[in-house]
Formats: sequence, C-alpha cells, structure tokens
Amino acid sequence: MAKVELKQPIVQEISEQIKDAQSVVLVDHRGLTVAQDTELRKQLREAGVSYKVYKNTMMRFAFKGTDFESLDCHLEGPSAMAVSTEDATAPARVLAKFAKTAPALELKGGVVEGTYFDAAGINQIALVPSRDELLSKFLGSIQSPITNLARVLNQIAEKGGASECAAAAPAEEAATEEAPAEA
Repeated sequence: MAKVELKQPIVQEISEQIKDAQSVVLVDHRGLTVAQDTELRKQLREAGVSYKVYKNTMMRFAFKGTDFESLDCHLEGPSAMAVSTEDATAPARVLAKFAKTAPALELKGGVVEGTYFDAAGINQIALVPSRDELLSKFLGSIQSPITNLARVLNQIAEKGGASECAAAAPAEEAATEEAPAEA
C-alpha cells in the first residue's frame, strides 16, 4: 500500500471534524503529564469539545481551502487540535483555564466562527461566557422587572389596598347611574 493511501483516511477524519466546526484551537501539549493530559481530555469532553493529536502534515492537508487554513503557520512541533461544533468559545475557555494550572500547555492559535486569532486572541475569546451563561443572564435581566412588579402587586394585595380600590369603584358607578335617573 502506498503512503498516500494510508494517510488519506486520517486527512478525511480531520476534514469531517472541521466541516461543521464553529471553532478549532491548536495547542502544544509537550510537557503535560499523563494525569494532566487525562484531566484535560475529560474537561474538554464534558464541554462537548473533541480533542486529538494529529501530524501537522495531515492537518495541513485537511485545512487547505477552508477557514482553518490560516492555522497553517502554527503547524510546527507537536500539535493537538480542539474542535467544537456547538459552542464556539468552549475550546478556548477550557484550554485557557487549564493552561493556568498546567503552564506546559501552550495555546498556539485558533479560528473561531471563521476568524483567525493568535494565542493572545484565544485568551481573550476564553473570557467570553458560554452561550448558556449568556442566555441565563439575559433571561434573568428580563425576569427581574416582572418579578419586582409581581412583588409590589402582592404587597398591595396583602395590605388590602386592592380591596379598597375595588370596593370604591362599584360605589362610584352606582352613584353615577342613579344621578341621571333623578334628573
């Protein structure tokens, strides 16, 4: 079998992974202990991120002609690829957080939603909350005024203020209906 035939399935595998990817982040994983690497893989898996080490030449072939071709300049030395198809900021968030406890992990660069970022840019992307966090903050800000209104209305009802207003309204209506009849 020729070498090209052996390499084609690997290039195809990488191409399949990045086809629907929202983000791809490359890291240099040299110096990580087995325990650290196992923990990193666990955290990435929990965040819905696939993580795998590939040969640079295989990634180069798979990236050619895609948004991820800009990562070509980082394909030197050992490279691992973290890919997310659901949460664009997840790979950057998990990797940057892990790199704080394991300095041997070096962020190289990445492409998030079609835009290339160097290592410093990936660290900035890592500060962006996840989509779920942003949605919960948004819903919390919407619910806050409604909750406050409900609380105020409940306090008025408890004090009996609503019953006084309700009792006064029918009495006024009755007085206005009787007035024209007398005239």
